[in-house]
Amino acid sequence: MLKFDIEHKDGLARVGIIHTPHGDIKTPAFVGAATRATVKALTMKEMNELGSQAILANTYHLILRPGIELIEEAGGLAEFSSWHKPTFTDSGGFQIFSLPNVKISENGVKFKSHIDGANFELTPESSMQAQWAIGADIHMAFDHLAKSDSYADMEEAMHRTHRWLDRCVTEHKRLREKAASESGQNAFSEGLPERSSARTSAPRPWRRAEATRPEEKVFGQILSREQYLYAVVQGGTFNDLRAESARYCAGKDVDGFGIGGVFTAKNMDEMLKTVNSILPENKPRHLLGMGQEPIDLFVGAEYGCDTFDCVGPTRMARNGSLYTKDGRINIKNAKYAHDFKPLMEDCDCECCKNYTRAYLHHLFRTDEITAKVLASIHNEHFVVSTVDHIRESIMDGTFQDYKNAFLSRYYAK
Repeated sequence: MLKFDIEHKDGLARVGIIHTPHGDIKTPAFVGAATRATVKALTMKEMNELGSQAILANTYHLILRPGIELIEEAGGLAEFSSWHKPTFTDSGGFQIFSLPNVKISENGVKFKSHIDGANFELTPESSMQAQWAIGADIHMAFDHLAKSDSYADMEEAMHRTHRWLDRCVTEHKRLREKAASESGQNAFSEGLPERSSARTSAPRPWRRAEATRPEEKVFGQILSREQYLYAVVQGGTFNDLRAESARYCAGKDVDGFGIGGVFTAKNMDEMLKTVNSILPENKPRHLLGMGQEPIDLFVGAEYGCDTFDCVGPTRMARNGSLYTKDGRINIKNAKYAHDFKPLMEDCDCECCKNYTRAYLHHLFRTDEITAKVLASIHNEHFVVSTVDHIRESIMDGTFQDYKNAFLSRYYAK
């Protein structure tokens, strides 16, 4: 079981340490969204220097490009990306269910690549196999995210998520046992030859599974037996469904929990209070896809979430929308053309220590690549350091004061 130590508690909020094979994560922590094995516009060295403790890659995107086989050939996500600190993968379900014309069955989902239209099928089993081949420390179970807001549709998707979770748990255990017995060597299914060269690969269950007989399934090279599984709580905006899903997930043999779905600011606190009052205290909880707005981080931490991830900070940065303690600014606006102050006076990121608002404005107006790099460094550092300060404030008993001071200033406009 994944080791998680709680160092301090304040209501549902807590400070802890998640111990992974690639190092510790001091929680609460913001996890960099390395969707395609990279955080857009940033190198892993820059991510490390701005204080990031972990990254999260997306299984859906890695299946499409560069392909799971190549990442496996490279030695797994850590070696491939040169990020040697803790890693997460999500199952890709959120992205798959956002695609048009997805065919959902009890077995799994069939979809077309948004890149070239190729046909794919992903099941709970093949999602686990793909994530094990990627080799991240922590995996998310394959879940069904309903597009509809109706109660009936959300309930159906939640129950399917639970059935798929059972299959993910079974497959995860099988792969872990296989990894232990194979001691990290190639571990192919019965009857299939090992690859004769690095460029030759057997059929994979996540590619055109309808052409692959069940007995031919391959889960590839097991990179480490120390890989861990989080269940994903669903239920949308319906608190009774969230409570039911939390109870179901809490009863499963998993290492932690993801809290998935789409949230609104007005219902997130109540939903998290419901879910995290039910989930076992001794296992970590990850709030999936949240962290674009600072209030999300404060509410998430206050009501018991330990880690967060979101593409929002770097996505906004690439468009010139930058965080300051007085709210977001659009650095492309003309008023910054002669502003020779740092973006934030008391920020110690590379961008703020070395460059002015006027310079950033110039870079964006001339469409220089450096604009996106410096802006992304700042925004990611802002969010990472904000959660670090949340951690410190929970530890020293000043969380509410810090929360009120930060949010009242940030949202003053």
